Amino acid sequence: MVLNYAQAPISRVTAANGIEYAYRETGEGGVPLVLLIHFRGNLDNWDPALVDALARDRRVIAFDNTGVGGSGGTTPATVAQMAQDAIAFVEALSLERIDVLGFSLGSFVAQEIALTRPALVRRLVLASSAPQGAPGMHGWAQWVIDSVGRRELDPAGMLDVFYTRSPESRKAGETALGRMFSRAEPDTPTTWQTRQAQYDAVVTWGIPDFSLLERVTAVQAPVFVANGDNDPMILPRYSHLLAGLIPGAELKIYPDAAHGFLFQHHEEFAADVVRFLDQAC
Repeated sequence: MVLNYAQAPISRVTAANGIEYAYRETGEGGVPLVLLIHFRGNLDNWDPALVDALARDRRVIAFDNTGVGGSGGTTPATVAQMAQDAIAFVEALSLERIDVLGFSLGSFVAQEIALTRPALVRRLVLASSAPQGAPGMHGWAQWVIDSVGRRELDPAGMLDVFYTRSPESRKAGETALGRMFSRAEPDTPTTWQTRQAQYDAVVTWGIPDFSLLERVTAVQAPVFVANGDNDPMILPRYSHLLAGLIPGAELKIYPDAAHGFLFQHHEEFAADVVRFLDQAC
């Protein structure tokens, strides 16, 4: 088994839904930890430093969901279908019990997996997350979607959304990007179709509906919710709301950090996640 995410090759598996999924994995042992990436992200958008820290004592698997990056098919426009496709990928690997770390859009999908297939998910980490139907979540601020949602990806715009204006945060962001995009075998870039479908899913998830907030109270797995204190994409108040709705959920807000807090504070966040995952059920 390759023990370094930056060196891990891209593997492929065909699920029962007919989709061939691209994935990378590293580490071994324990309950597998499945990673669900953010809006427009692919396998390369996971910081190798974070993944390696998570994989010291467990198997960690990152994958491109349907229509994303190197995976086949067409990206669906609903979180519910993304969750069904993620379950199909997990079943294709013959995994019967998993931990899940969902980041941003991936955290919406993670919630849906835990609600749809509760017997599958042992523990759940929700990074930069919000519950479905939360008021004020109906689309991102215009400057945010302009920064990360244009037809051509803009690294400077990504830095503006994922990191704060402080020199420390910005330097951490530039360093993280350097770690992400220095590999010899890059993943296939995400397409404009993926961008459009994923943003449709994000906007639909955020249509205000107080009755939908009750859904997450049914999550049975232990949950750790985390965010940066200056996240402009998923405002910290939504993480507070989510943690308050899920019985027994843990919450941590990281300082001087925006949407990419988990990369900026990768050592601390990884230690927090490992501690949470290693707790006795």
